[in-house]
Amino acid sequence: MRLREATADDVPRLVELWYDLATEMERYADLNGLVYESSTDVPEDPFRAHLDSDGVTEYLVEVDGEVVGFATTRLGEHPSREYSKYTRLVNLYVEDGHRGRGYGSAVVDEVRRRARESGCDHLKVSCEWDNRGARSFYEDAGFEEKQVEFAQKLD
Repeated sequence: MRLREATADDVPRLVELWYDLATEMERYADLNGLVYESSTDVPEDPFRAHLDSDGVTEYLVEVDGEVVGFATTRLGEHPSREYSKYTRLVNLYVEDGHRGRGYGSAVVDEVRRRARESGCDHLKVSCEWDNRGARSFYEDAGFEEKQVEFAQKLD
C-alpha cells in the first residue's frame, strides 16, 4: 500500500472516490443527503482548492499501482491546550472490494507518521455515530472517544 499526495491530474478520481464515500454516508443521517445524482455532477473546484491549500492534503491510496481509496487530512491548532497541534483525518475511504486487507490501518499508520513529522502531537478523526464499523475500526487503531458532535437542521 502506498499513500501519495494527489495532483491536479488526480482530481477526477478523487471526486469519484469522494462521491462513493458520501453516498455510503447518506444512510446514517438525513443531513448527509447529497444534491448530486452522480459523481460527474460534483464540481471539481473544491478538490482543486484543497491541492492549493497549506492546511489540507488529499492523498490517494494505491495498491500495486491501482488507486483503491483516498484520505484527506487537515492541520489544526488549539493554542491554549497542552496538546495543541493536530492533524485531523477528515476522510478515509477504501473501495468495497479492497476492504478487510489492512489498507485502512496502513493509511492511519502513515498519516500518524506524517503528522508526527510535521510536529503534530495528536491525531483526530470523527465518524457517524451509527457507523459501527468505522467506530470499531478507529477504536482498534488506538483512537479513544473524546467528545460528541451534535447537528441540527435549520428550517
